[in-house]
Amino acid sequence: MGDNVEVGIYPVAKARSIAQELEEDLVEISPKADPPVCKIMNYKKFLYEQKKKEKALKAKAAKVVIKEIRFGPNTDDHDYEFKKKHAEKFLKDGAKLKAYVFFKGRSIVYKDQGEILLLRLAQELEELGKVEQMPKLEGKRMTMFIAPKKK
Repeated sequence: MGDNVEVGIYPVAKARSIAQELEEDLVEISPKADPPVCKIMNYKKFLYEQKKKEKALKAKAAKVVIKEIRFGPNTDDHDYEFKKKHAEKFLKDGAKLKAYVFFKGRSIVYKDQGEILLLRLAQELEELGKVEQMPKLEGKRMTMFIAPKKK
């Protein structure tokens, strides 16, 4: 804004003519105020700066990565340990973990075994992450979420 314009209360016509002299826009800041508050500025530049700020904030926002590990209701110990190592790596890398037991066909009768498996996993990963959602049965899947602990 030019140095020759004083801040003050101007009638609308005077404010418009000042804005035209400076080749700027007269922008209404607070329409509910009495009298309404306006500002002389380059509106296109203002919008550009706003978009730039929003984009910078979006870039800084943490992107949540969710890694999945699938178990069967009768997963044996070796497979369990192998998958647990992967789960540890995912949590150390800062990703959320979605562990689920998938029940095929009639294996749904073993839903208690599936829950025990997921709770065992949660207990063994206790120092790396905290349980965000306890095991929950949804259709043929029993799902549990574990979030990494902050360093």
